Amino acid sequence: MTPLPPGFRIALDRDTRQLTADLLFGGSPARVLRLTAAGQAALRELADGPVSSAATGALARHLTDAGLAHPLPPEPDRAADVTVVVPALGRPGPLARCLAGLGARHPVLVVDDGSEDPAAIAGVAAAHGAELVRRDVNGGPGAARNTALDHVPTELVAFVDSDCVPAPGWVEPLAAHFADPLVAAVAPRVCPLAADTAAGRYTRAASSLDLGDRPARVAPGTRTSYVPTAALVVRRSALVEAGAFDPALRVGEDVDLVWRLHAAGYRVRYAPDVTVGHHEPETWRALLGRRARYGTSAAPLAKRHPGALAPLGLHPWPALTVGALLAGRPLLAAGGFAGAVGGMVRTLRAHDVPADGVVRAMATAVHQTWLGCGRYGTQFAAPLLAALLVPRGWGRRAAVASLLLGPPLTAWAKTRPGLDPVRYTAAAIADDVAYGGGVWAGCLAHRTLEPVRPALVRRPLRFTTKGTR
Repeated sequence: MTPLPPGFRIALDRDTRQLTADLLFGGSPARVLRLTAAGQAALRELADGPVSSAATGALARHLTDAGLAHPLPPEPDRAADVTVVVPALGRPGPLARCLAGLGARHPVLVVDDGSEDPAAIAGVAAAHGAELVRRDVNGGPGAARNTALDHVPTELVAFVDSDCVPAPGWVEPLAAHFADPLVAAVAPRVCPLAADTAAGRYTRAASSLDLGDRPARVAPGTRTSYVPTAALVVRRSALVEAGAFDPALRVGEDVDLVWRLHAAGYRVRYAPDVTVGHHEPETWRALLGRRARYGTSAAPLAKRHPGALAPLGLHPWPALTVGALLAGRPLLAAGGFAGAVGGMVRTLRAHDVPADGVVRAMATAVHQTWLGCGRYGTQFAAPLLAALLVPRGWGRRAAVASLLLGPPLTAWAKTRPGLDPVRYTAAAIADDVAYGGGVWAGCLAHRTLEPVRPALVRRPLRFTTKGTR
């Protein structure tokens, strides 16, 4: 394992817990890490200072790879050598706002991807001192970014969509992560810039591009499985080695690239301490249309990356508990929950790990399974759920209503957006239905059911031992 370089510090993830002197719990996927005596000594050193030895570097790498901690790069000793690339298709107004936000700190290359009015794009680029490359035929965002690579002399490339508005100095803290030779890409947090309409207020609370405020290693099957290329800094050599963007993908090309970089052994980081604004659709029609387009990418991505796109992960015992509760079988649900608790206690004791808090953890797992099933049902079987509300029987109606309404109401209570719960819930259901409709359309076009097939997770917790040599 390549250690994290000297000078890097680490910050434990906010969900990481030190159970004992030699046990850490957390990460994504969740795991228990047992530290040898040497590992404990290295952790104490990292708590007080940066990586300064092979031992601390090896442990820091393991912790940051597992999601138990996040890297804090050292202050760079020179300015980042970066070229900013902005693909554009029409919309000279947003392009002008984007280039004004970028300023003149780094060279900027605008790729006109076959705009109908090339003179307007050329005028905006010239007014802001940006170099311009023209594609006569529209090839999509991936093809436009690939075209730019032939004109980029720097090792780092910052891709920014024309509807983004970066803040001054946004590149430098992201570029600092590339002091780690394994880092291939780093993404900032993409924050919605939305009009004061009902659609805009919903988007500010639930933008699909905003991945939240928690830093993460980006990898399939983790809490942050992808990042968008609305704003992304990439190591050019790694991008070329991975084959650059797939021009055949008009949507989802960013997810495909991130997963290929991960498969090649590189690290991709999400760094939400840096934010970039992104203009969002102002109308419901535009917003839901975009969500449907995003959904169409699931099928080609699933065929390119088998097993990386499960829409729902089900752990057997929590799934049994939720199914029994929805079916009105409380005794079976109690048995399922007892099985979940008992199974986890036995697993922990077999690995000599304290079992404190298992009941609460399993209750959380059941709650998350219920929310996941509700979201899954709304996205991919909304007509069926609606039909099940019709027959008589308040118990069945309540169970189905909990699947439809539970996830959006839980999200509303957590975020308290600028919409009342009724309108927020209706918007969230429409959002999920639009996305699911796009997924089904992609499945039909590519003749696959992989994007709608749930996955059975048989290993709810990982156990590893880490020493240093």
